[in-house]
Amino acid sequence: MRMTADATATGPRGPAPKRQTGWSMRSLEIEVDTSEDRIVELTAELARFCAGLGDGLVNVFVPHATAGLALMEVGSGSDADLLDTLERLLPRDDRYRHAHGSPGHGADHLLPALVRPSLTLPVLNGRVALGTWQSLVLVDLNVDNPRRRVRLSFVPASAG
Repeated sequence: MRMTADATATGPRGPAPKRQTGWSMRSLEIEVDTSEDRIVELTAELARFCAGLGDGLVNVFVPHATAGLALMEVGSGSDADLLDTLERLLPRDDRYRHAHGSPGHGADHLLPALVRPSLTLPVLNGRVALGTWQSLVLVDLNVDNPRRRVRLSFVPASAG
């Protein structure tokens, strides 16, 4: 994975205007290769990003029309169960109106309706407040494009 840090938030029209709020958002973009695995765990990267940042909220966002994020137990067979479930719900065949790309690519475009493209988590004392068995994973069934970006953005709690 490759990580790049942003000094300021950016939007579709360039840098966002700076506001005098007494705090600033921190943001990091991670590049993820999903050519080997359709589910990629990102918990360690998220923990490294939040380490030492204090209290606040971290938002994780996948700016892609065919990928999503999930909080789930990994390594216990749940990964394979999720993939099997998604294959049953979104079969890879020619039934889709969105029909470019590999067979069944229309199913890829329905994935974010079931597996959300963003989530927000609490951060307490620089640690993401996950449950005992929760891990953050990127879910990407799209075999046509294995290069993904994931944006991590931390907003500190107000000092009031």
